[in-house]
Amino acid sequence: MFYQLQLERPHSVPMPPVNATDVSQERPTQSSEIQDLLCCLACQSGLIRNGSYLVCRHPDCAMQFPILANVPILINDRSSLFTRDHFVRRQNTTFDLGRGRFTERIDRLLPKLGKNVRAKQNYPILRDLLLKRGPKSRVLVIGGSILGAGMETLLAAPGLELVETDVSFGPRTRFICDAHDLPFQNEVFDGVVIQAVLQYVVEPSQCVREIERVLKADGLVYAETAFMQQVVHGCYDFTRFTHLGFRRLFRRFEEIRSGPACGPGMALAWAGQFFLLSFATGRRTRRLAHVLGRLGLFWLKCFDSALIDKPGTYDAASGFYFLGKKSEQVLSDRELIGLYRGAQTISGS
Repeated sequence: MFYQLQLERPHSVPMPPVNATDVSQERPTQSSEIQDLLCCLACQSGLIRNGSYLVCRHPDCAMQFPILANVPILINDRSSLFTRDHFVRRQNTTFDLGRGRFTERIDRLLPKLGKNVRAKQNYPILRDLLLKRGPKSRVLVIGGSILGAGMETLLAAPGLELVETDVSFGPRTRFICDAHDLPFQNEVFDGVVIQAVLQYVVEPSQCVREIERVLKADGLVYAETAFMQQVVHGCYDFTRFTHLGFRRLFRRFEEIRSGPACGPGMALAWAGQFFLLSFATGRRTRRLAHVLGRLGLFWLKCFDSALIDKPGTYDAASGFYFLGKKSEQVLSDRELIGLYRGAQTISGS
């Protein structure tokens, strides 16, 4: 992931270990239980460690997945945008791994254009629902190379185990894998978090099918995605979702709650920044446009707390969230259109 649904994430996530006192950015250790849940992406057989590789147990397959810095690279070269060699060679995928620390520090000093209004409210609800499922619930985090907005609540819960994956190295990445082809057995997770990822994948519906597959019966999903946002992820930026479009993506889930996560103030701020960026023709002018945009437009997000529940926000939000439970019932399209909450039911235009 490039931007968190604040929606802002660091532009680079380096490989070196982070400060051990920053628990939110420590890479969790691998457990043998988690490794037992892995499966081969070619034949779905189990995997066994052999030196610096995880190797398929099936003798007719014997597919090998390299392990780098204790992170297994579980990518299927035949179906993914990425190859295992991308990661072995430490090439940039979705993050710029070589961005300078000075640039990062300047970036952190500038005010943010984004504000995730709902994450801090939604994660405690998700946590409580997960803890009701048992004393040790296992949660798959897709796009989890760093801790997402609001996820400290899950991290602090002693009864939850987070399994963080991404298609980029990061301080919390436990497995490199593609959401289109998850390297886990069927029905092994109590919950899945996929925050600010689905707009950056080629086939969101395939990723959701994979989420369904790895979730246990009545398993929970928490997802956030972009709506009124510009292209922020370059060649890996594909899709935007309305509230109903996002609900349809999870039509095989029973809704617990959904709605705008980030409001129209953030959307307007981003539009203003990208308006400035449209004048830029080089790296220096783009940096200047970024600085001017963030200094001049950051205050617009302050309106979002007051606007987040308004009907008009459903038509103009920067992003949406969905919290749901895996279900055997499928939401029909006729049922779907009855769930529209926007202002156009009031104005008719």
